[in-house]
This record gives sequence, structure tokens and C-alpha cells, in this order.
Amino acid sequence: MTTAAPAKTESTKTQYEAIIGLETHCQLCTETKIFSPASTAFGADPNTYIDPIVVGMPGVLPVLNQRVLEYAVKAGLALNCQIAPYSKFDRKQYFYPDLPKNYQISQYDLPIAEHGWLEIELIDKKTKEATRKRIGITRLHMEEDAGKLVHAGSDRLAGSTYSLVDYNRAGVPLIEIVSEPDIRSGQEAAEYAQELRRIVRYLGISDGNMQEGSLRCDVNISVRPVGQAEFGTKVEIKNMNSFSAIQKAIEYEIERQIKANEAGERIAQETRLWDESSQRTKSMRSKEGSSDYRYFPEPDLPPIVVSVEQKEGWLAELPELPAQKRTRYESEFGLSPYDARVLSDERAITEYFEATVSAGADPKLTSNWITQDIAAYLNNEKLSIDALPLTPASLAELVQLIEAGTISNKIGKDLLPELLTQGGSPKALVEARGLSQISDPAQIEAMIDEVLAAHPEELEAYRGGKKKLQGFFVGQLMKRSGGRVDPKLSNQLLSQKLNS
Repeated sequence: MTTAAPAKTESTKTQYEAIIGLETHCQLCTETKIFSPASTAFGADPNTYIDPIVVGMPGVLPVLNQRVLEYAVKAGLALNCQIAPYSKFDRKQYFYPDLPKNYQISQYDLPIAEHGWLEIELIDKKTKEATRKRIGITRLHMEEDAGKLVHAGSDRLAGSTYSLVDYNRAGVPLIEIVSEPDIRSGQEAAEYAQELRRIVRYLGISDGNMQEGSLRCDVNISVRPVGQAEFGTKVEIKNMNSFSAIQKAIEYEIERQIKANEAGERIAQETRLWDESSQRTKSMRSKEGSSDYRYFPEPDLPPIVVSVEQKEGWLAELPELPAQKRTRYESEFGLSPYDARVLSDERAITEYFEATVSAGADPKLTSNWITQDIAAYLNNEKLSIDALPLTPASLAELVQLIEAGTISNKIGKDLLPELLTQGGSPKALVEARGLSQISDPAQIEAMIDEVLAAHPEELEAYRGGKKKLQGFFVGQLMKRSGGRVDPKLSNQLLSQKLNS
């Protein structure tokens, strides 16, 4: 695996490397909250989905949602983590208006999962080849989300005259996934976050929607001269809510810290925010340490015990994950790393592709249709592939018609828009419209003779040395036949006629 080249300053050309780790908060898509029966639905009126447990009324007791434990263990298994047979919850003390109890129930020294890894894959835009790197996972733990503050007059606190709080998000179940400091560039960090999202979506435990806050990343970053063993001063960038923001914020912060080092300036250990409008990070506050939170075991919840039988049962329910699919598509179907990546990016696309192949279509041809024409249509129409009227069985039928030489690839492309919007049988369309491919040499030769007779000047120019005019004759032949002639055979016969 190759990594990004160490950064250089313009002055001394000293080489630096970035040391980056991510803390990713992922909301779990349970119907109810982690410790109460209140709904987790997104988009309701403020303070609709709350109850005495959520707002921390006296005398109430939390009860762990069993589905949250299941989802957390499945995520840990998918990330190759060791699942703790015994873990517990802790109180994390801090005081902020969006935290109604003035503490958060989280996990501190005994998390549910530790010591895992995931593999990222970086695709070269020019060669479409892939390089792979393993990123360590330090820990994965369960916790409750906080509420949301809305500052009057601005989405920032500065300049606001008052703030409102919505507790609908309070108590929504989270898993926090902490990586090892194995990441060295903004590109690697963005790909790590994308791979995490692919995994939780494949598992069906989260929608991974960054726009709605279902997936949020905090970046820890420092720089050091190449060859230095000691880490530099770490800075945290909070609440990255897009992959491009992660990459751009890291690239900016690397450059900022390098310039500070070169100028002999002290780098403060602090929390910063990414300002999208100015494309820079801004200081938010000094960084708290774990001692500031005064963790202690949560007295209202019992310890968590995961039996071997439970773990094995949940392991058996895991689907084939994105990295496994990419490897299989390359080895079994001979697909390029780029195509394998596109096809495995979303579970719905994967299922559509595999259903088409299972219906008898050639994998490579199917891949071409899905990653090119169909992907372009989905992108333009803002649709999901599982909403297409064109079923996998119909796409397989279209691919098989082209493979058999019944229709040309061009005819297939001409039919595709109608199939995408209305569905139906490609074979029935071909028969109803008389679109089957013309493969009779005598019939093709007759059409070629007609084309040449209709364009004597172009024929003379071709035979006088303007060989590029062959493309003109091909176009005329296709026009005359309605695109139905066999492309390979017609090119051979046309070349023979032109050069005779």
C-alpha cells in the first residue's frame, strides 16, 4: 500500500508526516432509544419524542435496549474486533444544555469491543488500480446521543442572543468507533469513513446519513518530522458531516501545523471546527482530558454479559461485507478494482448486480451496464437502483440478447431509456419493433453497395487516401439499417468493399 507523500514547506523543504485517527459516532437504527421506549424517528417537531427517562426526571431508571447490544456486537464482529464477554456502562459527567441529566451514559474502561481493523481501498483515478491498507480499530463502545442546540440568528453560537434545545435526539443509541492513529492523509481518512458507512449499511444497523447526523466524525491530527518517533501535539476537529469536509479539513490542518512548526510557534492542544464557508479550521475550546469527565460506573444499569452462543449466533447473521465482495468480484468475475468498488458500494446495487448475473447474464457485461448507463440515469434522476422499473431479470434478458447477437449494443442502448422508465421485456420490444440484428452477409453487402453508390465523391476521396472517411461510411450504413447490422461483420465487409 502506498501512502501520501510527506508534506513539505516551501522554505526549508523539511518533510513532515501527519498522524491521524478518527472517532466516529454512528446512530443505530433501532425503533426506540437506547434506555427508553421513546421513538428514534428523525424529523419530528422539537421535543416530541421524549419521556421521563430521556429528560432525566427523578426516580426513573434506564433499561438497555437489547437490539442496541445486538447491533453493537455485530458492528464489532464486522470490524474484526474482540467482543468483550463482560462489559459495563459508565457515567460521563459534563454540563451542557443539550444533556438533560448533566451526564451521558457511555462506556469507558470496559467497552463492548476492542482491537479490530478494517481495510481501506484507494482507487487511482487514472489507472483504476487499487492500493489497500489496514487501519486498526482501538475500540467500539455504546452510548446515548445528546440533544441538539439551535442558536438564534445563526447556526453558530457567536452573535446569538438566545438558544433553543430539542431533546428528540437525546437518548438515540450510538456506537463510537475509535481508530488507531494509522491514517496519514485526508484521502485515507475520507476513505476510512466511507468504508465504515458501507459496513454499517450492509449490516442494516444504521442508514449512515451524514446530512441527518447519523454518522459524524471527529478527527485527531498532529504532524511530526519524518523519522521522529514522538507524536506532535494533537488537535481535534469536531463533527465532520461529509467526506469532502473530512479530507479538506485534514489537508488544511496539516498545512497549518507544518507552518506553525517551521515558524517555531507552539501548537495548542485544542478542539477546532471546520468552517465550510472559509475553508479553514477555527479554534473552539481547549481539549478536555478523560479526568475532566469524572467517569464512574453507571449505578442504574447492570453489567453486560455476552455469551459465546449469543456471539456465534450474531456472527452467523452477518452478510458478506463490502471488502469481501470486492475481492470475490475481482477473482470470480474478473472485474477491475474500480468496477468491483462501484458495484459493492451500496448493498442495493450489489443485490441488483448479483440477481442479474444469477438470471444468466455475463458478469462483465452486466457490470458495464450498471456502472455506466444505469448509474448515470440513477444519478441524474436521484433514484435508488431498487426503485427501477427495469428488473434484474429484464436486464439479464437484454444482456443475453446482445451476447447472442440478436441485437447490437447500440440497439440495446436505444431500448434502455424506455426499459428504465417503464420496465417490461426487452425480447418482446425487439420482436414487436423488428429490431433484431441483421447478420446475413448478403443483406449487409447489398446495403453497403447502396451506401457507396449514394456517395461517389466520398468513395473517390477515400480511395485517394482519406482513410478517415471509413467512419463516415459506417455511420451511413448504421443509419440505413437503423443500427441493426452486426457491427463486426459489417465493418469487415465494408472494409473489403472500400479497398477492392
